Amino acid sequence: MSEFIKVSLEAPLCLIRIARPEKKNALTSPMYAAMTAALAAANADAAIRVICILGAPGMFSAGNDIQEFMTFAKGGALGPEVVEFLKSLATNEKPLVAGVDGIAVGIGATLLLHCDYVVASERTNLSTPFASLGLVPEAGSSLLGPRLMGHARAFAMLAMGRPMPARQAEVVGLVNEVVAPEEVERQALAAARDIAARPAEAMAIARALLRPAPAETLARIEREVVLFGERLRSDEARAAFNAFLSRK
Repeated sequence: MSEFIKVSLEAPLCLIRIARPEKKNALTSPMYAAMTAALAAANADAAIRVICILGAPGMFSAGNDIQEFMTFAKGGALGPEVVEFLKSLATNEKPLVAGVDGIAVGIGATLLLHCDYVVASERTNLSTPFASLGLVPEAGSSLLGPRLMGHARAFAMLAMGRPMPARQAEVVGLVNEVVAPEEVERQALAAARDIAARPAEAMAIARALLRPAPAETLARIEREVVLFGERLRSDEARAAFNAFLSRK
């Protein structure tokens, strides 16, 4: 597993904290695997009612580690740990809450589409620069994004890569609450406890009715993964990665 993913199973909550601040919480394969395992453990534990994902002050996640992206590009496919995590989001059965502060890039933004309640800070900025890197949207975002915010807004965010500030994300329904940075974790945990206090079976049924069928989301993720792999092998993507690394 990964030292950069801190998991706490304290009924009724499962807390998953991304803790790699020196790299802006960029995600690596072991970190994806640890989060997948945490989701599986939470779903298998009847005492856990809600899962809450948190980051660090000022940084939720900078997305996938760019050095790993270079490795994926050489192999021509996303790593299996990444794919399994994306699928685990689609098949997660328990309410998912996120507390987001600061940067949320790539998967750091698209995973919020799988959340049921999101608290973001006033300084949060969501960014999905897939096309700028020669890539395509992932995590089922090409399905979930337009359904949530409409084609025009989803295109601006997921295809054009235009950043979405927290207040705009609240308007389009991607974020439930926008609060001061120091209030993010407290408010996210308060929302998680509120959900956990309600009848579990009724909550599970309501959630299932409100969300797309997992099979539909999984099918879109699988399609995105194929296209993502093709794009990783493209000259556009390799040129974009090299240009990005040359600026570092």
